[in-house]
Amino acid sequence: MKLARCSDSGAPFWAVVNAEARTVTPIVGSFADWGPALTRAIAAGQGGAAHSVLTPRGDARPLDSVRLLPPIEPVNRVVVAGANYAKHLADDFGLKSPPQPIAFLKAYGALIGANDPIRYPPLTNELDHEVELVVIVGDVPVDPEDPLASVLGYAVGNDVSARDLQRSGPAGIGMDLFAAKSQDRSTGVGPWIVTRDELPEGSPKLRLTLKVNGETRQDGNTGEMTWNVAQLVKFVEERSSFAPGDILFTGSPAGVGQGTGRFLNPGDVVEAGIEGIGTITNVVGPKPGV
Repeated sequence: MKLARCSDSGAPFWAVVNAEARTVTPIVGSFADWGPALTRAIAAGQGGAAHSVLTPRGDARPLDSVRLLPPIEPVNRVVVAGANYAKHLADDFGLKSPPQPIAFLKAYGALIGANDPIRYPPLTNELDHEVELVVIVGDVPVDPEDPLASVLGYAVGNDVSARDLQRSGPAGIGMDLFAAKSQDRSTGVGPWIVTRDELPEGSPKLRLTLKVNGETRQDGNTGEMTWNVAQLVKFVEERSSFAPGDILFTGSPAGVGQGTGRFLNPGDVVEAGIEGIGTITNVVGPKPGV
């Protein structure tokens, strides 16, 4: 099942997506109204009956008639787990993998939808791309013995980063991840949530790619993650409890501009895709003052 958060001329709403027919059927309620029950049904192996959890609200409408929003509501948190691909750390940063995951928060205001423009932040000259698998937590509390039972599904993310700001943290203090990762309207997420029963069991092992103007810059597989989805969800939950609807970025493979020296420029068309989930396509907006 594919679930999207959409907008037309009115308030945002959730909908079931039929990708083949290119339609969306609105459903009743916020994520909190149906997300936990749907997640529990999928965890119990009742994915086929999961539609009974959702109540349609009106008829199907063309997918092209709505704007695809980030599949997360403003009340929820955006958690980012970084340093999770060894080759990315070695090739792009010259670092070894840390002994445990690294996690931090991203501002909700940094998010954009599947086809929205990427705002070029005024404080950076090194705007970078990072394709990532995004986890949508659907039910809590997280069972430490079975963290995946709390996962509703997955989406595609592009954790756009301002690398010069990331390195600007004071000596002895560390990287400025807030400035680097929370720039307004810069981070694409979408195009929708694919429920985990649509994918093989366990932590996903999916090809993820990122193209800039049609040229492949990143090409990896989520199976290369140092810590898999279950381990990341458990790690974060032990430090700060999830709520239904929270999302978790899981790290990016090698090939980012930090390592290649090829950063994003105004007008660049950035396509981030993950097999079995979909693709988000965002165009970099103008640089302020230019």
